[in-house]
Amino acid sequence: MKPTLNPKKPKWLKVKLPTATAYKKVKTIVKENTLHTICESGNCPNVGECWGEGTATFMILGNICTRSCGFCNVSTGRPLAVDILEPINVANSVKLMDVKHAVITSVDRDDLKDGGASIWAETISEIRRMNPNTTMETLIPDFKGRKEDIQKIIEVAPEMVSHNMETVRRLTKKVRIQAKYDRSLETLRILKEGGMKTKSGIMLGLGEKDEEVIETMRDLREVGVSVVTIGQYLQPTKKHLPVVEFVHPDKFAEFKRIGLSLGFRVVESGPLVRSSYHAEKHLI
Repeated sequence: MKPTLNPKKPKWLKVKLPTATAYKKVKTIVKENTLHTICESGNCPNVGECWGEGTATFMILGNICTRSCGFCNVSTGRPLAVDILEPINVANSVKLMDVKHAVITSVDRDDLKDGGASIWAETISEIRRMNPNTTMETLIPDFKGRKEDIQKIIEVAPEMVSHNMETVRRLTKKVRIQAKYDRSLETLRILKEGGMKTKSGIMLGLGEKDEEVIETMRDLREVGVSVVTIGQYLQPTKKHLPVVEFVHPDKFAEFKRIGLSLGFRVVESGPLVRSSYHAEKHLI
């Protein structure tokens, strides 16, 4: 029997509305500095908790993506010109927020010759220059697998580099459309061989099978990934892929046990887990 698409959301997915003073402060800084965050663009369920602690995941290179993944709420289309002041603005905002561990991500910019790798490198360098005591996690695109562009990230050496698989091999073409499963693994392999600590994440509830999730974890370990996040897919709008299943917390706990047995140093696995959730703890 086929599962019912978009089943009723279970009680374990309910979160409190953000009201903390620190949350409001972060929101004001983001707005005043014309910044983009995946917290807002991605409708992250943990925005209240993270912003309440004075942390945020900054999204660089604009807020329009050149790819049209079936799960993502970020706008797709023709991006605006690159803002050359963005690296300084992001670095300054990290300073204003007194962020101890900054998470940076970006839209895909396949319209740019280097996929935006140069702006990535400048942003990391500016954050480090203005915030020498701040550590960084960079959640990067695949840069179409171009080693020379991935190398630009390696050269500025953020403390953690993440690239998400998002889903299992069988569903990649449906979920990520322009991305490729093996290209993502190769991106992570290049990063690891370049001396980076690497991390990746996947979503559940899109119709994957348990053995496919375990296969993906094994593939990630083979390319040296040491931290993995596993969370529940939530449909952003009716235009996006439907939820096939709301995975029970016990199943997430089982995948955590399996992931640790496979050799991952950290496995964040739960319905509300997102790739940058508890990111500051992943450097230990």
